[in-house]
Amino acid sequence: MAMTRRHLLTLLGTALAPALKAQPGARFPSRPITLWVPWPAGGATDGTLRLLAEAAGHHLGQKVLIENRSGAGGTLVMPVLQQAAPDGHTLAQMPQPVFRAPWTQRVTWDPIRDTTPIVQISGVTFGIVVPEASPFRRVDDLFSWAREHPGRLSIATNGIGTTPHLVLDQLFGERGLPYVHVPYKGSSEQMIAVSSGQVMVGVNSNGFAPFVDGGQLRLLATLGAQRTRRWPNVPTLKELGHPIVANSPYGLAGPAGLAPDVVRVLHDAFKAAMFEPAHVAELAKYDQELAYLGPEDYGRAMRVAYETERRAVERLGLARKG
Repeated sequence: MAMTRRHLLTLLGTALAPALKAQPGARFPSRPITLWVPWPAGGATDGTLRLLAEAAGHHLGQKVLIENRSGAGGTLVMPVLQQAAPDGHTLAQMPQPVFRAPWTQRVTWDPIRDTTPIVQISGVTFGIVVPEASPFRRVDDLFSWAREHPGRLSIATNGIGTTPHLVLDQLFGERGLPYVHVPYKGSSEQMIAVSSGQVMVGVNSNGFAPFVDGGQLRLLATLGAQRTRRWPNVPTLKELGHPIVANSPYGLAGPAGLAPDVVRVLHDAFKAAMFEPAHVAELAKYDQELAYLGPEDYGRAMRVAYETERRAVERLGLARKG
């Protein structure tokens, strides 16, 4: 029987389909994507990113799976990106410490060289908290107590080399006051330790929000440029005469060398997801707002952050030797 033109085209299309699918960029993503989060499960950032990942997965047509790799001040995602294949199936949150660590310690990775920017999402507010029953009512009370009890004031942060740790070193170092630094891997366990009185003071990102609103913690000051809308009666460090403004924008990046079309697919999916009402509402629980930047603008912001951290580390005398 003679083969019709239609039958011939159908057979050719069936034969060529596997080859077309195998071509780079023909179909992305081809399997679930892994998003690495440098904080423990259960914290504020982990929670918001899980919600974002679920929404982004709907837009991508593949699941976005969260993997937690906490410790080292939030920098343990960088070796993952450095070693991952540049196919778009491995992403990571980029917290501020990844731009600081190379200036304070020897590392094998570079936050600019070894990444491809995808999207900036939001930023966190930092604050100084104490248990609700604490006698400390003002930041100056901390200095007074530390002066009267040298080396006994215990203060928790979310890790060595994090923004809260650097702020503490500046605040107490300028006054020649020693304190006991108690680093934690994430905000949830840290806030439980502070609210229960295991540690006297905590400095962290806005994962403290539920504890403050629930009456377990007292917020003494925030570290932003202006007072937060959520706690308008709480002063900033700058208002209190301490010239320190600390914030921590974050976004998502992939390994170096991602193809532009892959970046575009990832960006579009996560941008759509981050503006969904459920994600915006989840951020609002922690006094966070969207701070969207696309790949090019986020890349520029990352380079600025890298240089800004270098100057800050040098100013504080924390730069690594050699």
